[in-house]
Amino acid sequence: MKRRSLIKAFTLTASIAAMGMTWTVQAAETIKVGILHSLSGTMAISETSLKDMALMTIDEINAKGGVNGKMLEPVVVDPASNWPLFAEKGRQLLTQDKVAVVFGCWTSVSRKSVLPVFEELNGLLFYPVQYEGEEMSPNVFYTGAAPNQQAIPAVEYLMSEEGGSAKRYFLLGTDYVYPRTTNKILRSFLHSKGVADKDIEEVYTPFGHSDYQTIVANIKKFSAGGKTAVISTVNGDSNVPFYKELANQGLKATDVPVVAFSVGEEELRGIDTKPLVGNLAAWNYFESVENPANQKFVADWKAYAKKHNLPGADKAVTNDPMEATYVGIHMWAQAAEKAKSTDVDKVREALGGQTFAAPSGYTLTMDKTNHHLHKPVMIGEIQADGQFNVVWQTEGPIRAQPWSPFIPGNDKKPEYAVKSN
Repeated sequence: MKRRSLIKAFTLTASIAAMGMTWTVQAAETIKVGILHSLSGTMAISETSLKDMALMTIDEINAKGGVNGKMLEPVVVDPASNWPLFAEKGRQLLTQDKVAVVFGCWTSVSRKSVLPVFEELNGLLFYPVQYEGEEMSPNVFYTGAAPNQQAIPAVEYLMSEEGGSAKRYFLLGTDYVYPRTTNKILRSFLHSKGVADKDIEEVYTPFGHSDYQTIVANIKKFSAGGKTAVISTVNGDSNVPFYKELANQGLKATDVPVVAFSVGEEELRGIDTKPLVGNLAAWNYFESVENPANQKFVADWKAYAKKHNLPGADKAVTNDPMEATYVGIHMWAQAAEKAKSTDVDKVREALGGQTFAAPSGYTLTMDKTNHHLHKPVMIGEIQADGQFNVVWQTEGPIRAQPWSPFIPGNDKKPEYAVKSN
């Protein structure tokens, strides 16, 4: 009896051990990747689509055999537009979930929140949104635009005859590091072009701000002093009431054009865009660009949105940060294949000089020293259907200048990525 029990116990133990080995092998056969985007709160309007685009891209890579023969396994967390929570969730992804890489963040305050965690733990973050520059980290790859790849060319366009020859500038932004630093750069740039402080107005509103009645009235008053343009760095769901108020007060693009740095196709989905026709946005990609790579990208996204029954799937759109997310994930996968590893140090080394034929129609290169993409610049006019007509673009991709020459002392900053702390 004892012998029989012993055999049963041994058999059971062996079975459990075998199951455990199977689970371990299954876990080892996937590569975990983190997705760190706000799915609730004020930034959900912009970030939810980046999470979905990341999932689509992971599916696309897995359908072709994954990375180094292993499937990618997404780990999605919701930092809920709560900046300290970004750091907590980032730490969780790196220490508990053991992800090989993280794709995430939109606002610079969220990126600044997670940066010390990624540098401490030697994690790898791909950041897909335009930002203020003034940063380079060995633990971050920036697939969005630096100011010289968006903000400066946009203002140069507004100053040109083609762009309306603006003489006065109303700088309106959400009150955090990206708008304030970008506007510091733009004020210095405008000074270099002979624009006086009396012709520059700077106003900030909190995240989630919804009452733009007084601000739009003040824009109208300010514009009485000469040809005026509004430069908007308003972020998140505040863009909806801002654009609605422009329409309410009859402020048309022919009177005072608005060029936005954080408004794209996704943010315009919830707005009647007919009164906004002619207003501008500066990005490095628009859904409307015509080339075979973009036709496939847009078609794949619309099919994915429909298949997964995403909210508003019947009106699914692509935008610049979605394209930057797509490019970033593919570049990371290419680098991991080149390195034959997902080890952060090896992948970092392999990322420098990686190229990718992007939906923008350009082949983009990851800079070997500053960890930023070389990107084209495009300025688009809002159309009645919520899409953009590209009215100006660079001949080719531009190398990023993370340290703006319009901020004193930046000429002494290093040309390569070093830790921030």
